This record gives sequence, C-alpha cells and structure tokens, in this order.
Amino acid sequence: MEIGSTARAHGVRLLALDEVDSTNSEARRLIEGGEWGPLWVVAARQTKGRGRMDREWLSPAGNLHASFIISDFGETLVAPQLGFVAGVAAMRALVSAAGRGRFGLKWPNDLMLDGAKLGGILLENVIVPTGDARAPASSVAIIGIGVNCANSPDDLPYEARALAALGAEAPSAATVFAHLSDALVETLEIWRGGAGFAQLREEWLTYASGLGADIRVALARETVEGRFETIDSSGRLVLATSDGARVVEAGDVLLGPRPIAAGIAR
Repeated sequence: MEIGSTARAHGVRLLALDEVDSTNSEARRLIEGGEWGPLWVVAARQTKGRGRMDREWLSPAGNLHASFIISDFGETLVAPQLGFVAGVAAMRALVSAAGRGRFGLKWPNDLMLDGAKLGGILLENVIVPTGDARAPASSVAIIGIGVNCANSPDDLPYEARALAALGAEAPSAATVFAHLSDALVETLEIWRGGAGFAQLREEWLTYASGLGADIRVALARETVEGRFETIDSSGRLVLATSDGARVVEAGDVLLGPRPIAAGIAR
C-alpha cells in the first residue's frame, strides 16, 4: 500500500498495518499520543470496524480500510463539511481507478455502486490540549473511509456490492487508495477550511443518489418523506414535503420502493 505522488509531495505520511481493531480507533490513539497529521492509517484487516452510530463494519482482507488524520483544517465549526470533501475525493478516486461512471453518493456518507452500498465515510473529531493558555484546546479530525473492493457482506438489510463486480477492470484496494490519497489532497485544497465548500457542494450533487426523486429519511423518532431537492450551504439535506421544505441535519436516507409492512425495515 502506497500513497500517491501528489500526497507525498504535500507531506502526507502513511502508517500501514496488517491488522488493527479499527483504523479510526488507531488514529484516535495516535492523536492522543501527539500525532497531528497529515497521516493515513491503513490496515489490511480490521477486527472491530465501525460505521456511523457505532454500527459494525465488516472488514475482510482485500477491502480498503483507511483513516486520515488532519489538524490544519480551520474552525471546528466547519469540520462536518469534511465528510463531503472526502465524498467528492472518493468519487474522483473511484472513477479514476475504475474508468467508469457507475458510482454515486448517498447522503450523508455512503459510497454507492450501481445503487448498492460500496463503502462509507466515518468522520470523527478529537479535542486535544495545546498547552497554550490562550487556546487551551484544538481540534484534530479523523476521516475514516471504507470501500468494498474484493468482498461485500451478504447478510445486511440493504444491498451491498464490491468493486470486484466490475470484473477484469476492478481496481485493487491498493490502487483505490493511491488515487484516494491524491484526490483528498486536491479536494482539501479546493475546500480551504470551508472557503471552497460551494464548489465541492456542486460536484457532490453531480454524484448524489436520489436527487430529484422521492425518498424517505429515517430520523431518531420518525421517518419523513419528500423529494430530495438539494443539500444546503452547510451540507444539510433539503426535502420538499407535503408540508413545505424541510431541512434535515442527520438521518439515514432510504432509497427504493416503500416497504409494504408498517414501519421501516432496518
């Protein structure tokens, strides 16, 4: 596993491991030990891979399990935008590595291939002391990215797919990672601590799954339905519902036909 030439030129480093509980967890431990990045932590296998809301992330060998540590991104307030920065970088990397445009993004953090889940992004923030009384704490971000390259789980409540489905043209995890490491440097330069988010937002929308269609969004206490209009200037989902526009800050987008049984199958 190697980082790309653009990433190397920007001082990005790599820690490649055979096995770890979770690359995000390892990144957190490194930050607590004084690491500020920019550093990729990549593992061939994870024994306790995690997704959003601490959901299990199956992590067999042959897939990409990677986390990026970054500290010089600007104000903590804009840190959530890094998920969209990473999403655009992942699309650029996948299209470049695989040579075809069958990829998409499902708000807020899923990578898609032909309508099935290909991977995901887990964004975490670590507050660390600086030793400076004028600024006693600083924020270090972890951008975790997992991509099903060789294998995809088959016992999930939704369809998943691996890059291996592309056949002979399927890129390896190492190839995807090399492209991804370069693409993330490029999208971070555009983003510039939020200054270029509008440009990345437009690119994100070109890959958005379900844009302009009726979707359902599972929230903590309800499921809302409406037409996926856009994401706003801070990355929130904007739905056109029967009661007017509704802005959603966090939730799970559910694509496809409405289930026949009452409630939403998860």
